[in-house]
Amino acid sequence: MLPCVVLKRGMLMDNELLEDGFSRLSTALIADACLLQRVPLRVAQGGIHPLFPGMRLAGRVLPSHHRGSVDVFLEAMRKALPGDVLVVDNDGRPDEGCVGDLTVLEARSWGLAGLVVRGYHRDTAELVRLAFPVFSYGSCPAGPRRLDQREPHDLSLAKWDGFTVNDCDAVFADDDGVLFVPWNKIEEVLKVARSISSVERQQAESIRAGKKLSDQLGFDEYLTKRKSDPSYTFRRHLRERGGAIEE
Repeated sequence: MLPCVVLKRGMLMDNELLEDGFSRLSTALIADACLLQRVPLRVAQGGIHPLFPGMRLAGRVLPSHHRGSVDVFLEAMRKALPGDVLVVDNDGRPDEGCVGDLTVLEARSWGLAGLVVRGYHRDTAELVRLAFPVFSYGSCPAGPRRLDQREPHDLSLAKWDGFTVNDCDAVFADDDGVLFVPWNKIEEVLKVARSISSVERQQAESIRAGKKLSDQLGFDEYLTKRKSDPSYTFRRHLRERGGAIEE
């Protein structure tokens, strides 16, 4: 696989801008923006969560496929750019914690933004003390007891259920979960996500001020149209009104 075109001078600023842009958004807004922009929605299988609530993460994917040894992480980090996110594919195995405090300390020393693990972690108490962003499917006290043969793509892609990611992707993570967006779509996705956020904030403020969401969205008008035309959907109604939700 050829290196991604984002591997260039200026990537540091790109990662910084990505993190800054996400700081006022959420994965839910990013997901909605992907749907509006017809960007394929790639969401990590349900159940992945941060080490503790409130952790957030955004950066370029630094892929690695774990085969039972930490060497794949050390090798991946040697080509990391500041702000990258180590995305670990451990095949979702629940019988071992594939990353622990030493891996996280090493990632921090290389300037990474955090870790996303398709699998389990260990050394939870120490990781909590480090407060470095880690997203995984849970903890397991046992470390790897295997050493599988390395494969050619172990440092170039990570697999998830139904899709793969590589260094041409960005990863976003918060309390709702983890999703991936092609790097060349980030600017437009962030722009649309900010627009959705603005509309929804206004809607929330109006509800607090006493104007129900159903009134803001003309729900009575929708029901009238649907009565005369059963094929008329609420999403069509929202499109015609420029509504943000359910789009």
